[in-house]
Amino acid sequence: MPCLITKPVGIYRPRQPLESDFHRLVREHFDDFRTVYVERYARKFGHWRSVYDRAVRHFLKCGDLQHGFARVRCPDCRHEFFVAFSCKQRCICPSCSQKRTLLFGLHVADDVCLSVPHRQFVWTVPKRLRIFFRYHRDLLQQLPRLAWQSILQTYRDLLGDEATPGGVLVIQTFGSLMHFHPHVHGLITDGAFTPDGQFHPIPINLTHEPFRRIWEDNVFRLLLDAGRIDHTVVSQIRSWRHSGFSVDRSVRLPAGDRDGLERLAQYMARSPFSLTRLLRITRTGQVVYHAEKHRPHRFPDPAAEDLFGGVARNYQVFDPLDFLAELTQHIPNQGEHLVRYYGYYSNKTRGARGLRAKRSDQNENNQTQPVADSERTDPAARRRWAMLIQRIYQADPLLCPKCGGTMKIIAFIEARQGDLVRSVLEHCGLWKDPPPAREKPPRSPPRSARQPRVHKPGCSMPQADAGVSY
Repeated sequence: MPCLITKPVGIYRPRQPLESDFHRLVREHFDDFRTVYVERYARKFGHWRSVYDRAVRHFLKCGDLQHGFARVRCPDCRHEFFVAFSCKQRCICPSCSQKRTLLFGLHVADDVCLSVPHRQFVWTVPKRLRIFFRYHRDLLQQLPRLAWQSILQTYRDLLGDEATPGGVLVIQTFGSLMHFHPHVHGLITDGAFTPDGQFHPIPINLTHEPFRRIWEDNVFRLLLDAGRIDHTVVSQIRSWRHSGFSVDRSVRLPAGDRDGLERLAQYMARSPFSLTRLLRITRTGQVVYHAEKHRPHRFPDPAAEDLFGGVARNYQVFDPLDFLAELTQHIPNQGEHLVRYYGYYSNKTRGARGLRAKRSDQNENNQTQPVADSERTDPAARRRWAMLIQRIYQADPLLCPKCGGTMKIIAFIEARQGDLVRSVLEHCGLWKDPPPAREKPPRSPPRSARQPRVHKPGCSMPQADAGVSY
């Protein structure tokens, strides 16, 4: 078997996740994070969830050839290389999160949304109430249903009881600096469908107020029924000039804007953190993370017991364990859905429409010539691994760098075939022994014993660490 090159020149360069600073931070500090969690973080973030161990264990194997790979070969010149398996974990693996985001955008734009106008909705709750959704994820899972009720009730008040809008709603739990900020994003039809399939638009002068009023009532009722607040809290929040409840629907997409639907869906399903805003990870594990926007804002402090705003800033310097605490809180439990489809876009309704369309096509095909097998296309073909690589890196991984032919996946070698994996990688010079354990830096003192961080007035970036470059 010819030995492989790991960096096909000018076409596709397989990622090296084990060499990234983020992978190193998780690899070197997660055990310490687990050890001190109950003492240092349980009160602020809730009990330790088993999904943390599972997600991190799989993430540390993601992209590592030693845990299995696909063998890709050019049938013309016999050139080949390996592609490591991915972990498919949510909200912790940057690579798998990006692939999941791209697939979701394609699915929503091509398979879910029809060619009608849409709006982006964003539902938020007051800071005083957000803490309940951090500790009780069963309450968090109810938010899309409450948001959808505000849509359905308002639309039907305007268009009649038989009107059915369509919506895709996504739970997001993070803010710009990874702090806990539970809210709901929605891609909603700017109108509704009648039983005969006709679309009727919503009046253009409709404001956000009727949606906000229903949303506020629903959230209060949820927390009252769960025994998390009492009527005194409700009266107090409603007495504020700005209650903290908001519904934004300012973004509108015209009918036929397929690219706009895809971009908006990707934004709704994005990862809690971005490697492009992770400015630097120091040798001791400190993380310098930049906010999404340059304008300073009063974000909550890292690992804070409450979720109220701290010093205005557009960056955060995290201790490694604080960074892991902020990141892991956004990992959903296994089987916990973050995306919901409602109304005309629900799975049941779309399935019924698809079945009727399939029967209609069959009746037409019985009267015409059958479609040749060569003319049939696999609907999942555009979602292959190679297509995702092209969309992310603008490079075709199946284009042979030597002869320009089309390469093919010829075999899968799984982790359970450990001896074969090692022998193949050693033969090709790709086996790497685990990195030696580094001496860990001294453990940080308790938070109460630390000196408070000094922020210079009007300063938007850290001044104390002269070794940090931006």
